[in-house]
Amino acid sequence: METNFSKVKDFLLNLEYDIVTEDKEDEIFVIEKESEGIVKMVIAIAEPIVIIEQQLFDLKDDNSSTLKSLLMKNRDIIHGAMVLDETGKKVIFRDTLQVENLDCNELEGSIESLSLLLSEYTDEIIGFAK
Repeated sequence: METNFSKVKDFLLNLEYDIVTEDKEDEIFVIEKESEGIVKMVIAIAEPIVIIEQQLFDLKDDNSSTLKSLLMKNRDIIHGAMVLDETGKKVIFRDTLQVENLDCNELEGSIESLSLLLSEYTDEIIGFAK
């Protein structure tokens, strides 16, 4: 029987992501495809879900207009959302999927959602990071 780890790994390889690091015991991958803005994206299997995260930038200015802009942009994101880490200083793209019925298209859609966000929102993200 195929494990969730091997299923996710097969999907990532089929989608031609570079697996930079994998930890079978902890069921974690770090992937990249720099041409699509995917850099050090962490994919962790924590049954019953798969967690997808990539740090976007450090929040330099946490005034209400910056945070309001980030929240408003979340409405446009197809899958996932921009969130703050536990320190409130790092903005992260995050999505979660059910692992039991996960298929390749669903995983691809979540990852490509970040690529689309980056292509549409790059200037604003650079501005927030300054």
